[in-house]
Amino acid sequence: MKLLGLDVGTVRIGVATSDIMQIIASPYEVYKRRTPYLDTRYIVELAEKLEAEKIVFGLPLKLDGTEGDSAKMARDLAQRVSEQTSLPIVFQDERLSTVSAERILIETGNRRDKRKDKIDAIAATIILQNYIDKVK
Repeated sequence: MKLLGLDVGTVRIGVATSDIMQIIASPYEVYKRRTPYLDTRYIVELAEKLEAEKIVFGLPLKLDGTEGDSAKMARDLAQRVSEQTSLPIVFQDERLSTVSAERILIETGNRRDKRKDKIDAIAATIILQNYIDKVK
């Protein structure tokens, strides 16, 4: 079964998924946030649609390893999702994933105006791949 990876931001949620053998993570889409209820419903329904066996939330820790407002936002969404599904939810340190995603998009020749639409899904892919590599 697949894994679902999420990069939770204030405006968008980057989404990635793994192959069924859980070896490779790939970008899936970028979801534009609406309301806490709709965001939760979207994630739960997407996990069901993709037949995910686990949801991996990126946990945006500060460089010193502490949690700030962004980590609280990710944990709050994860809590709401956990109340609506029986799927296991795990967290993966996502420090510098957006920086890495930006670098990848620049190196592959994506123009600045096009990077904004892709960066969150690429960041989610990096988060999910780091999780896969850690547990395998």
